[in-house]
Amino acid sequence: MTRRTRGFSLLEVIAATLLLAIAFAALMKVAGGSIALTRNADDHSQAALWARSLLDTVDITTPLQPGHTEGRFDGTYRWRLVVTPWNPPQAAGGNAPFRMVKLDLEVIWGAAPREHTAHFSTLRLLGPPGGSTS
Repeated sequence: MTRRTRGFSLLEVIAATLLLAIAFAALMKVAGGSIALTRNADDHSQAALWARSLLDTVDITTPLQPGHTEGRFDGTYRWRLVVTPWNPPQAAGGNAPFRMVKLDLEVIWGAAPREHTAHFSTLRLLGPPGGSTS
């Protein structure tokens, strides 16, 4: 009596193929999510670089004045800057030896329904009240 070598049945092959397809689909979903997270991180890094550039140079050409300004960095990123006077809590009496302003910068990118924003805030020392900034 000879033994026949048995192979896989059609049902076993279909089940293995289905299992492989499900695993592949799950891996593709994870890879797609990873790509989206990488793109989001890149956008936020670019926004931080634009913000640093603007905050480093904002008072070079003109003195800082309280108020609201806005503009564009490039075709994708734009900004809004709000400058407000700031007094330290211990100097609430108004006799501080220096003046400070708070800079609130918002960097915006993306289309209107799905706009993305990053907010940056810092303080800037201006010098003594009524004195020169040099």
